[in-house]
Order: sequence, then C-alpha cells, then structure tokens
Amino acid sequence: MFHRLRHWFCPDIAMDLGTANTLVGLPGQGVVLDEPSVVALQKGSRRILGQGTAVGKLARQMLGRTPDAITAVRPIQDGVITDFELCEAMLRYFLRKCRPSSPGMRPRIVMPVPGSITPVERRALLNSAERAGAGRIFLLPKTKAAAIGAGLPIAEPLASMVCSIGGGTTEIAVLSLGQIVAARSFRLGGDELDEAIVEYVRRRMALRIGIQTAEQLKLQVGCAAPRDHELTAEVRGLDLVSGVPRKAIMTSEEVRAALSEPLEVMLRGIQTVIEQCPSELIADLADTGIVLCGGGAMLPGLDVLFQERLGIPVRVSSDPQRTVIRGAMICTEHLDRWRDSFESDIAA
Repeated sequence: MFHRLRHWFCPDIAMDLGTANTLVGLPGQGVVLDEPSVVALQKGSRRILGQGTAVGKLARQMLGRTPDAITAVRPIQDGVITDFELCEAMLRYFLRKCRPSSPGMRPRIVMPVPGSITPVERRALLNSAERAGAGRIFLLPKTKAAAIGAGLPIAEPLASMVCSIGGGTTEIAVLSLGQIVAARSFRLGGDELDEAIVEYVRRRMALRIGIQTAEQLKLQVGCAAPRDHELTAEVRGLDLVSGVPRKAIMTSEEVRAALSEPLEVMLRGIQTVIEQCPSELIADLADTGIVLCGGGAMLPGLDVLFQERLGIPVRVSSDPQRTVIRGAMICTEHLDRWRDSFESDIAA
C-alpha cells in the first residue's frame, strides 16, 4: 500500500542524460520531456540567464549566435559530465519541469549510462543527480536499455546485438540470457560526424562553417551509402582565402565522403564485438543481425552500408532516438524485476 501511495505522489522517473539531448519518461505517460542538453550563461558569472530558465531548447537556439556577454554551454560531453555545477542546475530544471512538486519526497530515477564511463564519472553523475533532487538512482548499461527498448529477446539463449549511436558515444553489445556477452563503448557519435563535415568543407572548399551548419547539411543531404538520386544543399560560411562570406553547393556524395572516416571507426567497433563472441552466438547473428538506434542511426543508408560490409541483417529500430528511454521506462515500471540489471545505485 505504501509503495502504491508513494508512486501516486512521487512517480519513478526514467532519464536518458545524453550529450545532445536529455529525455525524461514517466511510467504510464511516456516521454514527457525531450530537450537539448544545453545551458546559457552570463559570461564570467556562471549565472544562468532568464532566472535559471535558459536551459534546453531556449539555450540551444543561442549556440554559435551569442554576443560576448552570453555563452551557451553543453555540460555533457562524450556521454559524461564535464561541468558538475551546470549539469546539476540543468537536471534540477528538467526535474521541476516534468513532474509535480512533492514536498519531502524525492523520485527514484533509472539512468542509462555508457559502457565507457569510469568510476569517477559514475560517482559524479550520482552526486549531481542526488543534489538536483533525485532520491535513489539506478544506473543501467545503455546497451541493455537499448535492447529492451527495441524489443529484443535478451532473456533467451540467443544472440541479440544492438548498436546505439548517440551524440557523443557509440555503444555496441551482444546480449544473451539477460546478460551482456561482449561489448564496446567508444567516444564517437553524432558530434564527430558534424565535426568531420566541418573539416571536409574547410579542406576541400576553403570555407569555415559552424557545427550547427554542418548538422543541417547532415540532415538535409547526408547519407552513408550512395543514393538513387543525388541531393544538393547550399552551404554558407567564411571564405578562408578572401575573408568574406561566401556560398557554395555541397552534394550528398561529398557529405558521404566527409562521413566515411568516422563511419569506418564504427564498423571496426562492431566487427571487434562480433569477434569477441562465442562461435554459437556468432552463428545466431547471421539470422538475428543488428539493431541500430540513437540519433545517429537516422542517417540515411547507414543500415545498407553496415549490412553490405558486415554481411548480416541490419535494421533501424522504430523511433531510434527514443529506444534507450523506452527501455529505461520499462525497467522503471518493473524495478524489482530488473534490479539485477542495474550497475549500481545510491540511496539519498
């Protein structure tokens, strides 16, 4: 009875604290918050603008467009906290926004984390979430959350492989009988894809563009495999020779060439994980294949490229950006059943 009342007044929360976006889900309600992991500050004072409300979507609009007196900061880099104070303020703002206030009660939170997180980074995450208003915090491997959210039969004696490409990390794992058999996590994701486009445009076109411009190019004409019909997009930037603004046309083939190197790193990572698996599970993968999720999985042709290079079936999960938070919400709804899946937890 107590647990039912507690859940009524202070529901448990699933939170995917990502490099690019933070998503919050509530059992029975679905995803109630999906905002960029960005904070806007008064430069020099570390005071958040708008009386602490310049967080998320409002702050992201300021990235690359702020005057000298204002700076837009991402407190999460490569899937881990780089600025504890700002991350705590951001978490506090998101928690207030997505749930009703419950005096004296602190919500339990399930948080997926990258496999590359160190013990120091794990402790920093727990402390920041606790100071932001969390009660008990449960950490869940991001690959396991992704596999659950994708609906893979991870409890069966069968290989289930998932590749989650986020803003700052790529998480790859093979699971069987509810456990991770082989995994790899490396700090390369959507941000590195954008940076690869910036570097390509600088080298080949002598233009300096920003990260947001590169991201728009990736969304408009980006691809991992050749398209049936080539697309073009206009790119604007600073001419590095003349020092004046200039326009240029970039094709989908050029964007594909720009992305080839980081995508090759992802492919090598997947191959490494497959090689670590027992032979019987490798045989399973010939039928079950890989499920791609995360924002990076939305790059057109990525499944085609991976399937051609790996020789096994590859598919993109439905709503790939929310696959991890879906898995975390399932664990949140059945905390006792999934308790063994949690890496660690802390009671406030």
